[in-house]
Order: sequence, then C-alpha cells, then structure tokens
Amino acid sequence: MTPAQNDPGPGEGRTVLEARDIARALTRISHEILERNKGAQDLILLGLQTRGVPLAKRIAERIQAVEGHGVAVGSLDVTMYRDDLRSHPTRGPQRTEIPAEGIDGKTVVLVDDVLYSGRTIRAALDALSDLGRPAAVRLAVLVDRGHRELPIRADHVGKNLPSARTERVGVRLAEIDGYDEVRIAGVDAIAEARRAADEEDYS
Repeated sequence: MTPAQNDPGPGEGRTVLEARDIARALTRISHEILERNKGAQDLILLGLQTRGVPLAKRIAERIQAVEGHGVAVGSLDVTMYRDDLRSHPTRGPQRTEIPAEGIDGKTVVLVDDVLYSGRTIRAALDALSDLGRPAAVRLAVLVDRGHRELPIRADHVGKNLPSARTERVGVRLAEIDGYDEVRIAGVDAIAEARRAADEEDYS
C-alpha cells in the first residue's frame, strides 16, 4: 500500500512501531514463513509495489541467514488490476519482476506494508493468475489495521493495529523514506499539524 496524501508524516499522530520493532517483526515473520513452508524450498517472495518490495528483500535476507542460501524475490505491481482505477486514478504502473524460474508450482508469499480493505490483495491475486499457477499463495504484512471489505486475511502479521476508519496509518522505510517508522493519526490531527506547519512557513 502506497501512503496516501493524508497519511501521517513526521511528527503527526503517534508512533506505533519504531525501527527496532519493525526489525523484530520481520525476523518473526521470516521464521514463521520458514516453519510454515518447512524450509525455503520452492519459495518465492513477491513484494507489492511500493513498500512491500523492500520488506520482501529484508525477509529474504533473514531467511538466507537462517537457511544458508538465498530465496527468490520479486516485485508485483497491481495498479492496472485495481477495482477503483476509474474512480480513483492512482500512480502510473511500476515494475513487476518475477524470478526467472517463474511461479508455477511454487509457494508464493505476497508481502505488503499494510493490510486494510483487502482490495489490493485481491488485485494481486488477479495479477498472479495472469503470471502462472503457484502451488500456494500466502500473505505477509507488516501491519494489519482491520476494516476488511473482502474475505482476505494475512498468514503472517507483524502487528495487529486496531484503528478507526478515520485514522491513517503511515509506513516509512529506510530504503524509500530514509528511516523506519509506523505512525497512526486521525485525519483531524493530520490537518491540524499541516495547518500549523503552513502558518510557521509564513510567520
């Protein structure tokens, strides 16, 4: 999930995961994936653009540290598969990179930063169906904030974060944003913080 325009930025709302918390969550997810898969054989990690990609790479590094050999990692863009594309134009398509061996007969673990309505994951499943036929598809997310609109659940969760629909969850990762953090804030708090910043700019 790519942060929306009104996602909390630095200093807005409250921090729910710091860098060390994210690191611990990814280590736990990595061990859970290995245990569920009984090792790294026939395992492929696909990070959803944008922030799911660095998360998938971090998980792969942890799996390699345990298993002693690498695991296939790729990226998946679901932009053109979204069911809200007409009503909510989004960014242009980004890169989809599937490991050379393909996904047929493999266990594919989709990796994303935040699980919310489930519509992004539905789009990812549609995209996968055009790329091959995996033996199994599982889902790993850093944050599950609830409010599902489709019957989709994560197999591996870094943190369950109960939230109101009016709240926004922002994930920042060092590879993209320069630092690791997860913050949550209400829309009113975000608007107030930005109003104060604008006033400061003109003072």
